[in-house]
Amino acid sequence: MIDLTLAGDNAVVVGMAVAGLPAARRRLAIVIGIGAAAGLRIALGAIALRLLAIVGLLLAGGLLLLWVAWRLYRELRRRTPIGHAAAPKTLGAAMVQIVLADLSMSLDNVLAVAGAAAGHMWVLVTGLALSVVLMGVAADLVARLLERHRWLAWLGLLVVLGVALRLIWQGGHEVAFHLWGG
Repeated sequence: MIDLTLAGDNAVVVGMAVAGLPAARRRLAIVIGIGAAAGLRIALGAIALRLLAIVGLLLAGGLLLLWVAWRLYRELRRRTPIGHAAAPKTLGAAMVQIVLADLSMSLDNVLAVAGAAAGHMWVLVTGLALSVVLMGVAADLVARLLERHRWLAWLGLLVVLGVALRLIWQGGHEVAFHLWGG
């Protein structure tokens, strides 16, 4: 439940990443991209307690997500008005966006689930796997909405940008505290 609560912004990013794909490729990108993201989440969850000791990880994740937001912004600006043919997005590009965005946005989710699992690996894996499956379903719905209502993509971009800036802010404070002791 913790991961589901924290994963709403991830579903928006995945939906935005696959919105430019044809319906058949969209589902494939979601399945493969989310599968890769799930593997990364489980691997990160298994070493989550060690990750807490890495100073600057939030800052790095925020900067990575800022790059993803920049790519999404460029893609939104490049899209043609509704009714005109646009250059199709590639499956590979969508999957890379999904994995990078999920990697940078999921650290808080993974750490929260790892804490709630209290050392039980099966609880960690089950919780993360369930949330990833549900995120994939939500991402497909979000992608279909974005195809019909393009303005929602700009709103989604603001969500991604907000998360990136929050991670940069928190990570920057963490690094500053570590370097200068408060």
